Amino acid sequence: MMNHYYQQASFVQSATTPKTLPKESGLEVAFAGRSNSGKSSTINRVCSQKSLARTSKTPGRTQLINFFTLPEGQLLVDLPGYGYAKVPENLKMQWQKFIEAYLTTRNTLKGLILVMDIRHPMTMFDQGLLEWAAHRQLPVHILLNKADKLSRGAMQNTVLAVRKELLQYRNPLTVQAFSASSGLGLELLWEKLNEWFEREYSKSNTRIH
Repeated sequence: MMNHYYQQASFVQSATTPKTLPKESGLEVAFAGRSNSGKSSTINRVCSQKSLARTSKTPGRTQLINFFTLPEGQLLVDLPGYGYAKVPENLKMQWQKFIEAYLTTRNTLKGLILVMDIRHPMTMFDQGLLEWAAHRQLPVHILLNKADKLSRGAMQNTVLAVRKELLQYRNPLTVQAFSASSGLGLELLWEKLNEWFEREYSKSNTRIH
């Protein structure tokens, strides 16, 4: 299953500090998540490319904000994985400040895809990020990744439980089950991205949950 538009994504640049962020031009959608949530694999699945976003056997290696360009100047943004225990505390703080600076100052940012492991959703770090997004009124679409590892019933129960927890936040929030390895939920994710990038798509295919 491929989407020609997202397949055209290509790496454009990395940023290590707010000063090295690219100039704001097209719309942006950022991907965030804990280091072991499968965020890089999710980006690769969205773009039907095996190594667009680097996946590391040592979670927490990505210390940069990586930008991938799409046709018409839109951008997909890969934020550093957060919450991995083996990273020194001062480095964690640095990353956190950098991510917060990006999330709060970037005017072209349309939405945040928050990737969680469906077996361990809504960690303290996820909640912290959701609070930031709520403060800025930034829409968030939550991907409960690795859904292929649960039975259908357990998967649906987790989606419902997370949806209930999200009622405490005041920004636009949506949630879906997803699997970067099997492609489960990929079309729904493309629809959400199309909506944020303001791309035309079939009216009969707009099941955003």
